[in-house]
Amino acid sequence: MSAPRRWWVTGASGMLGRDVQVALAGRPMLPLDREALDITDPAAVSAALSSLAPGDVVVNCAAHTAVDDAESNEAAAFAVNAVGPQNLARACATAGAHLVHISTDYVFSGDGTEPHTTDEPVAPRTAYGRSKAAGEWAVRAELPCRHWILRTAWLYGRHGASFVRTMAKLEATREFVDVVDDQHGQPTWTQDLAQRIVETVESNAPAGTYHACASGRTTWHGLATEVFRLKNADPSRVRTTTSAAFQRPAPRPAFSVLDLTAWEKAGLEPMRDWRAALDEAVRVGGVLD
Repeated sequence: MSAPRRWWVTGASGMLGRDVQVALAGRPMLPLDREALDITDPAAVSAALSSLAPGDVVVNCAAHTAVDDAESNEAAAFAVNAVGPQNLARACATAGAHLVHISTDYVFSGDGTEPHTTDEPVAPRTAYGRSKAAGEWAVRAELPCRHWILRTAWLYGRHGASFVRTMAKLEATREFVDVVDDQHGQPTWTQDLAQRIVETVESNAPAGTYHACASGRTTWHGLATEVFRLKNADPSRVRTTTSAAFQRPAPRPAFSVLDLTAWEKAGLEPMRDWRAALDEAVRVGGVLD
């Protein structure tokens, strides 16, 4: 495809949606937050995207991300995470537009020991994961040749709640913090992810599924100690514990590391190491406030 004619951003008021708007600076763009567009309503989607045209790109950042709440409200999660993407994909199919859909590591069981590949069969263990897997399926079915599904995980950013921000607050209020050291993943800065979204489209990457996480890997404990270090606090104040000490309605994946090699065929390098990204995010400001 040639350069996108216009960009549309759903979920525009969220942590990622706001950074996507920054990454799109200088390009024709229409941000749509939850008040402007309920993606679960087909009529609303049809009306809001009525002027979509060939070459336009919709970036879907809207999602039901309350993982524990989804266990008791699966229908609500399914509406946003599966029906919503289907509505957007249908609108794009009608107009000849493209769709970038953000998905998650929770589509996998998370009980392996090797990075999950993009073509690995999904096996979600939670209501949230099932809803996101269904959303991926809907996008592929409705828009087989004009979609990019970007799976990501462990997001933090300038806007909204995140583990990084929580740890920064706890450093200021507690002598010690207990953090699990048996869950592995890739902390990812939303600013880096937003830039990768734009690069994926503008580089004419092949349609399909990609894993858009930072390089490297750590545990929640490792991430917490890095936050303490960047705050010039003693990392030994972060003590190790296990997932068994934090029972939650939705089980957390023990191994959320995603394989990043699919970027090679798209002509793009994997995203940078999580430590380098976190270091810059702290220097830029906002992620610890």
